[in-house]
Amino acid sequence: MEKKMPPLENPCSFSGIRPAIVDLAYPPVRVCERNQTYANLLSVDYCGAVSELTAITQYINHENRLSCEHCLLAKSILGIAMAEMMHLQKLGELIWLLGGEVDFVARYRGGRKCMWTAQYAAIACCAEEMLLANIEGEKQAIAQYKAHINVMEDAYVNAVLKRIIKDEEYHIMLLQNFMEEM
Repeated sequence: MEKKMPPLENPCSFSGIRPAIVDLAYPPVRVCERNQTYANLLSVDYCGAVSELTAITQYINHENRLSCEHCLLAKSILGIAMAEMMHLQKLGELIWLLGGEVDFVARYRGGRKCMWTAQYAAIACCAEEMLLANIEGEKQAIAQYKAHINVMEDAYVNAVLKRIIKDEEYHIMLLQNFMEEM
């Protein structure tokens, strides 16, 4: 009679995980008027190389690969991924209100279009490299949001982007704290 092995199970419970966001309400999602140029800028934040979609994919991959050995870090990363999902949703609403297409195509200045690809995500080999890649991604996202704020003259859109930046800065702080503990 064959001896059955017990099933393998992840010891890390993800029950009760919440988005890692600053305790500050988001401004209403609205726009002054339709503006295709602004919609195109936000499409880059939505699904470009440096984007919320890339961040979500990267964070979920890292969480999956860390959860069995680094439970606390994996839980925090999942909370960050959930916050990035909220950002993606708000950007999608803004793009639609501005008259843009909500799809997986980043529309760059000059007419260049790029379909989102998983190749944008940094698939690091160990926890420390994951943290470094995630910190760098957050810094790039903040810089990109600030550049877009400087170009757009829509106070409503800019208010949402400024609020998203606060979450991204919070994510950097969380990730840096984990780096210091390693």
